[in-house]
Amino acid sequence: MAKVIVGATMSLDGFMNDRDGDISRLYPDLDALRNTEMLAEERQTTGAVVMGRHSYDMADGDLTDYEYQVPIFVLTHAIPDTTIKGENDHLTVTFVTAGIERAIERAKAAAGDQNVMVVGGAQTAQQCLRAGLVDEIHIGIVPVLFDEGLRFFAPADNERLKLEKTRVFESPTRTDLWFRVVK
Repeated sequence: MAKVIVGATMSLDGFMNDRDGDISRLYPDLDALRNTEMLAEERQTTGAVVMGRHSYDMADGDLTDYEYQVPIFVLTHAIPDTTIKGENDHLTVTFVTAGIERAIERAKAAAGDQNVMVVGGAQTAQQCLRAGLVDEIHIGIVPVLFDEGLRFFAPADNERLKLEKTRVFESPTRTDLWFRVVK
């Protein structure tokens, strides 16, 4: 059975972007990150991705070089009129307007025995957490401080969330932590 894993990269003080919405300081060397053992392992175990609309828009509809070459389900209120670049036999894009539960359900069906990775935004992750759909959380912490910006965890929503640390991976530019959601 597919596990649902929420993945996010954040600053040391818990923000997913700075006060201007910029994420560039969180990814000082994206090419190096793409070549890590950690990301290679995630690519092998991920069978589908659920992505927030904002993350999809940041790619401007071009997923040609996207690290996960699997079916992608974009959670959105409205289907964009953009042309999708990069679709192939493995990477397909489906827009889901029926809510996070339906997006996860469709992603699990596509993933089979592999994992569903939820990426791209605090709102999407928070919806999954509130709905009790998350099995694991994978957080990449980058040693920068933003002081302001978009928080990954919404304090009022997560006070009852219990986590168990399962793994740590260190690289020169970040520390990655995995947690199992205790249900």
